[in-house]
This record gives sequence, C-alpha cells and structure tokens, in this order.
Amino acid sequence: MSDDPGRFLVVGPRVGLRHFAPEDAAEFTARARESRELHCPWLFPPCTAEAYAPYASALVEDPARAGFLVCERDADDGIAGFLNVNNIVRGAFRSGALGYGAFAHAAGRGLLTEALGLLLGHAFGPLDLHRLEANIQPGNTASRALVRRAGFRLEGFSPAMLFIDGAWRDHERWAITAPEDPAGSPA
Repeated sequence: MSDDPGRFLVVGPRVGLRHFAPEDAAEFTARARESRELHCPWLFPPCTAEAYAPYASALVEDPARAGFLVCERDADDGIAGFLNVNNIVRGAFRSGALGYGAFAHAAGRGLLTEALGLLLGHAFGPLDLHRLEANIQPGNTASRALVRRAGFRLEGFSPAMLFIDGAWRDHERWAITAPEDPAGSPA
C-alpha cells in the first residue's frame, strides 16, 4: 500500500485515483489484454504500448479530457481499472461524458463502485463540472448497475449512437448532476 499521500488525487478505503503516466503502459496493456473477454463487445482499451501512448497522452494533455487510473491500495497500488471524463464542455454547460472499465482481476469486487464515487466528488469539486453523462449499450447490465448505484438517472435512448466493434450501437443515456449549494446557485 502506498504511504505517499501525494501519489493519488483522491483516495478511498480500497482505491486511489491518479492520472495516467507513460510508465503505466506495460501494466495497463497487460491488464487490458487479460480483460478482453470481459470488455468485449462494450469497450476496447489499448492493448499495446504503441496504442497506449497516444491514448494516455490525450487524457493528460487534452483539456477536454481527464483520465484516471483506479489503483487498488492494498495490492501494491496495482491498476484495477480506469475512469475517463471525455468531451468536457465548459461555460454554461460544464459537462462531460464518462467512460470506464474494470480489469478482469478486479471485476465484481466493488472497486469501480468506490472509484466512481471518488470521481464524482472530484468532478463536481476540482474539475468544476455540473453534469456527467454515461452512454451505455442496453445489454451491458454490469455498467448499467454501476451508474445506477452511483445515483445516475436514465434520461433517454439514442438509437445507433456510437460506432463500436464494427457497427452503430444503440445506447441509453444516464446522467447525474452536481448537488446544488443551499442558495441554489452553481458552486
């Protein structure tokens, strides 16, 4: 377990969130390869160092994106999954699109549930967002259950929304908004 409180942006009892780094390529891509069966056909994280480099770089350098590794604190801070906020829009909208995945060795253990709770605090705090949206294929029951546990609400259905795994896929739109301050104005 890491004793370095500065290693993570935010920590919970079992996980910590930190930014992607180039030196994470070997562990991240190995976990992605081990998790292909779990992820397919929903998502396809990079499985090679060559694919990881631009993926992680964009999550660090693009102001419209923010990427976080979910690290298991009692397992030598090993990578258990990831949470990404994409398509961040500022101004009056202050919104982002949530993407995420647990790796196979961590799936079903509640680590991503804890991590998503930490991310919500970070997104509605330091990231200064008002809304997060998760677009989920209707058949992805684990993903739907995750956002439901976190307090997201089902807002709609979008046919043929995203091109994934060679076809245009339908998606449900789930969203959550920041709690309002007592005066009812944006924080």
